[in-house]
Amino acid sequence: MGRGKLWYGGDYYPEQWPKAVWDEDIELMRRAGVNTVTLGVFAWAMIEPADGRFDFGWLDCVMDQLASAALDVDLATGTASPPPWLVQAHPEMLPVRADGTVLGFGARQCYAASSSAYRRHAGRLVRALAERYKDHPALVAWHVGNEFGCHVARDYGEESAQAFRMWLKHKYGNIEALNQAWGTAFWSQRYTSFDQISPPRVAPAGVNPTQRLDFDRFSSDALKDCYLAELAVLREVTPNIPVTTNFMGFFKDVDYWSWAPHVDFVSDDCYPDPADPAAPAAAAMARDLMRSLRGGQPWVLMEQAASAVNWRPRNAAKPDGLFRLYTYQALARGADGIMQFQWRQSASGSEKFHSAMLPHAGPNTRVFRQVEAVGAELAELAYLQGTPCAPAPVAIVLDWDSWRALEQDSAPAELDYLATLRRWYTAFHERGVAVDFVRSEGDLGAYPVVIVPVTLVLSGAARANLAGVPERGGQLVVTYQTGILDPDLRAVLGGYPGPELRSALGVWTEEFIPPAGSGGPGGAGGPGGAVGPGGAVGAVAITGLAGGAGRDWAEIVQLDDAVPLAQFAFPPGDWPGPLPAITRRSRPGRGGGWYVATMPDRLDQVADAVLTAAGITAPPLPAGVEVASRGGHTFVLNFNRDSCAVPLDGGSVAVAGRDVVIIPEPPRAPGGTPPGRVGPVA
Repeated sequence: MGRGKLWYGGDYYPEQWPKAVWDEDIELMRRAGVNTVTLGVFAWAMIEPADGRFDFGWLDCVMDQLASAALDVDLATGTASPPPWLVQAHPEMLPVRADGTVLGFGARQCYAASSSAYRRHAGRLVRALAERYKDHPALVAWHVGNEFGCHVARDYGEESAQAFRMWLKHKYGNIEALNQAWGTAFWSQRYTSFDQISPPRVAPAGVNPTQRLDFDRFSSDALKDCYLAELAVLREVTPNIPVTTNFMGFFKDVDYWSWAPHVDFVSDDCYPDPADPAAPAAAAMARDLMRSLRGGQPWVLMEQAASAVNWRPRNAAKPDGLFRLYTYQALARGADGIMQFQWRQSASGSEKFHSAMLPHAGPNTRVFRQVEAVGAELAELAYLQGTPCAPAPVAIVLDWDSWRALEQDSAPAELDYLATLRRWYTAFHERGVAVDFVRSEGDLGAYPVVIVPVTLVLSGAARANLAGVPERGGQLVVTYQTGILDPDLRAVLGGYPGPELRSALGVWTEEFIPPAGSGGPGGAGGPGGAVGPGGAVGAVAITGLAGGAGRDWAEIVQLDDAVPLAQFAFPPGDWPGPLPAITRRSRPGRGGGWYVATMPDRLDQVADAVLTAAGITAPPLPAGVEVASRGGHTFVLNFNRDSCAVPLDGGSVAVAGRDVVIIPEPPRAPGGTPPGRVGPVA
């Protein structure tokens, strides 16, 4: 990846245009500073117009033109959208919903991941492409498929059912092991043969939770198997060409931890809403995930919009400066390439109103002028290519099994996993503190602070790994609904969150008492704005640290040797009290074990207390401002319309509205603590 430069360009679809337009495209790409394009993402029907008959003439011409103009190609395998002739010949490859509805042809991703016909024909196409272009000078990377699982993450058809059974046989070995794991003694579900098992289709009542989770795991693996089959061909024919596929940020249906080892570099599609004031922090969080998936390696922003998208109910355009600012945000958080969807705005089809680098109105436009300016700036910053981001002092555990299991039905209360992660991430983001995402069983030794939010599912090894954080001097923060279930979704007995974490935290949970949607203390007008019926969450007052209101959750927490820092303020007589809401266990020479039994409105105060205990000074940044450090440079980004002064190292830096300031070495951060460089652990 790279060839000593930052990628800049976008998805290019010359097949949508007459050949006369191609020359203009090349000229305007060079003018805009484009150096790389993604080619062929949806070109299967053009490359293979009939079964086994390939037409490479047009693609040869485009590849040669791009090479002559010194433009590199991230060549897609084209397998994201099967052609009509293939679907007509193999209608059984069409995906099926849980209710039995067969999804028809006429859009994209009209295939079931387990379809043998799809995989066979996709493999043949990939081999033909690889053999054709393996030595082409424009080829710098392979782009397998596109946004796996975006529209069809699970298939409930018969071929998928057969594949699911094989997956279960491989996992469990015998049917009795499956019965034990799934708890099939409940509701008379005991199986005597794998052939009796189907995907969790629509049923009269709640489907077995472990069956559902295993089907989620299988479905992610089935999509990954499609990717791996193409990867095997590319590795055989072009072993020296890097391979990627574009991820989609925090995407529940595909476990990117399991995918990341199989890409040579991570790439991501990210479309923050210009109308959402919370979008910059959410985008930063996605960038940090992409950097984290392969242990801090540089990654590529494979898709962003030059202005508006076309798939929201109301598609806000990016005001002046915002395209540039999001570009710098990705660069500051480890991106080695900034790519767009798409180069030239389509004249027809479902995405014709999606913005592009070159709009319908042509180059004499606001959008294209901004595209040109950003291209020129990135060329000047090419020296950042390959440089690392500053080490992050905070790690947040991200677990796909917990995400899926937490949001199943038959739970004590509805909880939003991603929203909870965002609350915790934002508390540190607003202080300019760098965050990595980690696995619960991963290496946590480099992090002074480890946050474990609503991590419902934990293995014994994960519990022991997390419990080791305070033992080696770190600050471990565990929230409600963590460590409640094992990987088979069997409840932990003897008190949550199990013996290892109970020892580390000095508390155990006896019972869940989430505040009702009809309101916390005082009814609908209770403290903290407790809400009324209709699906909204309730709230309960808390006193002490983060005093105010706690939302989403409450529970009866029993203390072993932890100290309560905050308490729930339930009406007298309802529960045995006082009930701890936030606790901390600490010992001389060791770290701290924190337990947070609710979602405080003042989560910032909890973050401040944890950072202080870890020896990290990080006062809040002005609203709408973020700080990140990479390659010995500190990036200060102002997402506000107006200018502001940002405190850094005892002074301040003036940043214009929707602008960025890059400060060279030495890197600086709020409060005088360089990003990633932390003080002694308490």
